[in-house]
Amino acid sequence: QVQLIESGGGLVQAGDSLRLSCAASGPNFSSYAMGWFRQAPGEARLFLAAIKWSSGDTYYADSVKGRFTISRDKVKKTVYLQMNSLKPDDTAVYYCAADSTATIQTILDYDYWGQGTQVTVSS
Repeated sequence: QVQLIESGGGLVQAGDSLRLSCAASGPNFSSYAMGWFRQAPGEARLFLAAIKWSSGDTYYADSVKGRFTISRDKVKKTVYLQMNSLKPDDTAVYYCAADSTATIQTILDYDYWGQGTQVTVSS
């Protein structure tokens, strides 16, 4: 059974940086892709970034390309999301997710989800 636990959220000011972590436990993740999503109140959950566990190939939403960076530590089984130049519009609950087939096409491809971590950016 895959378990994902996010951490690192908090209250920051506009322009600050924050790094989110997602500790993963479970089987061999070599065939998986890991992704980060966010959901603001009253809005849909949106894709931000994904990384293929084995190759390290990364994928980003246009809205965060150049500001956010996804990475993974195979030994620690942890996925990170480095967020720079944060804006009030980045305020949301951030979720880590695992895609067991590394399809990375839609949100429905992700089989496992963490509980989320709140990020609040004040102006």
